[in-house]
Amino acid sequence: MSRPRKHSLTLGGHRTSVTLEDEFWAAFRKIARDEGKGINALAAEIDAARGMETGLATAIRLFVLAHLETQLRTRP
Repeated sequence: MSRPRKHSLTLGGHRTSVTLEDEFWAAFRKIARDEGKGINALAAEIDAARGMETGLATAIRLFVLAHLETQLRTRP
């Protein structure tokens, strides 16, 4: 597992960064690609859905985890 590092995003026209492990960042990018969305668009959806008590990086990690768990449950 890699050390967390900063990755840049643009949300609502504003630049921001999230600190994620490379493995989570790669999974996040793959999910966005598979859904036909840009990473900024997907991050904006996650940002809009998260509670104020949850940081964006945590929300992205939880989104990736939930997505992977859903894939595992729906496998034949």
